Amino acid sequence: MTTPSIPPLVTAAERGDLAAIEQLLAQGTSIDARDSSGRTALMAATQRNDVALAKRLIEAGSDVNARDAVMLTPYLCAGANGFSEIFKATIAAGADRASVNRFGGTPLLPSSEKGFLRTVRICLAAGISVNRANDLGWSALLEAVILGDGGRLYADVIEALLEAGADPHLKDRDGKSSIEHARELGQHRVLAIFRDHPEANNPVAGAIKQAKELEKGESYEEAMSVIDATLANHPQDLDLLYYRGYYLYELGRAEESIRSFEEALALQPGEIEFHFYIAYAYRMLRQPEAALAAFDAGINKEPELGFLRYHKSNYLRELGRHEEAVEVMDELLARQPHRYDYSFHKANSLRSLGRHEEAIVAIENAIAADPGNPLYQRHRMDSLRLLGS
Repeated sequence: MTTPSIPPLVTAAERGDLAAIEQLLAQGTSIDARDSSGRTALMAATQRNDVALAKRLIEAGSDVNARDAVMLTPYLCAGANGFSEIFKATIAAGADRASVNRFGGTPLLPSSEKGFLRTVRICLAAGISVNRANDLGWSALLEAVILGDGGRLYADVIEALLEAGADPHLKDRDGKSSIEHARELGQHRVLAIFRDHPEANNPVAGAIKQAKELEKGESYEEAMSVIDATLANHPQDLDLLYYRGYYLYELGRAEESIRSFEEALALQPGEIEFHFYIAYAYRMLRQPEAALAAFDAGINKEPELGFLRYHKSNYLRELGRHEEAVEVMDELLARQPHRYDYSFHKANSLRSLGRHEEAIVAIENAIAADPGNPLYQRHRMDSLRLLGS
């Protein structure tokens, strides 16, 4: 059997070779030629978060709505991974804003789940439906509560969704609302937002409110200046250190961002959420082992906390390290066997590994917990087809 050849344009995009891209385009190469996974050169550039290359391919006419073998488009991929600049470029190029991924979710859902606040704001500004639920029965708000940690970042995501009209009373397939989940999870910061809790009347709260208004317009330098000016008088305030780190992250200054988050952890080692922020900053730096070590540092402090394990498994799937992702999912299921979404994600990783019999067992566990869910039934049928059954 011959191995399918990879189109030269896709190969050049995988290398980030802009000169080769220009040469191939000048030769009249088909801009949306696909590899065996259905990826175009634009999808390859998007997956690398190569902003310059992706923008050049979009400018040359690449289809931002072209779907690959797993139903992703460059638009959906950029939104799900928090690649904000490429995401904005796909929207400007006419992305189908109503399009959904194979789980029935718009980009607003995975960006809310993963805490990509900037991408969440871009989705909302683009008019993407704030209350649309995916095939799991979760809206963006439900995902941010259930799969978040109720910390500073997720509180801001939730606040942005509520300001855009997210319904906190919308119920999931188990009949629970975002408010009920936040109450069960003990997310006091989030519950205060649901209660429309007034801002405290002090300089720190005032500075944060001013910075967040600047942030909404993506004026991150100005927002950070406000925070820095207040930090001079309150150098040990964890909220200020968080926002400084977050704005540095959005400005692409990941190393400085990590230092700000580490400073907060040195003051309060029990603030587990900062390990999550450090992991994401290392992700930006493309240092996967450092990112995984940051996840593990937090997990070791609170082994029973599912939040960091879940997002570690997400990152392992992103890296294509599905064996390890399955191990983490097994750890989560040992603690919370009723979480059928964990069984679903485990099944996806098993299928990526070609372990279809095990994938069927995992997805049947999810079906047993939520038998009416068409997404699970569809994935079971897909696995059976792959087995030739």
